[in-house]
Amino acid sequence: METPSSSNGRLTAFGNQLVQVHNWLRKELATLHDDLGSVADGRAARLRDLRAHCLTFCSALTRHHTGEDGGAFLVLAEKIPELRPVLEELAHDHDVMTGIIERLEELVGGVGPASSPAEILHFQRELDGLTAIMETHFRYEEKRIVEALNSLDMPEWREAKPPFLLSSN
Repeated sequence: METPSSSNGRLTAFGNQLVQVHNWLRKELATLHDDLGSVADGRAARLRDLRAHCLTFCSALTRHHTGEDGGAFLVLAEKIPELRPVLEELAHDHDVMTGIIERLEELVGGVGPASSPAEILHFQRELDGLTAIMETHFRYEEKRIVEALNSLDMPEWREAKPPFLLSSN
């Protein structure tokens, strides 16, 4: 993913980059739903895809959120203190999603060709819960902090993208 820059070489649009990462995560989550649908339909060949994709997606989402909590949110709270209540809400969402991610990682190991419809449904419900909170969270975050991120000039982020802007392992 290329980073746009202005004529003075400053990285531009950290917030726009955040939206790009969110869109990548949305796409990956949709693929995970497709993988689960294939397994639920009895196409066991997709089981390996489901497991690998679930663990990869969960890891990427966790890295994104821990990068925000430990980096971007700290910078925003320091530079734009009026955003602190928003950042606290977003961090709380991260905690909720962490619990769901942990359950998904545990459940995906038990999904297989011999899984009962109830086991697949349990995984589906957790995945649906993650999808709902993630989308609500992303929309709120995009509405409330993209402009603030776009206003930042972070020299250290020019050298190496911070974890919250990385979209793959």
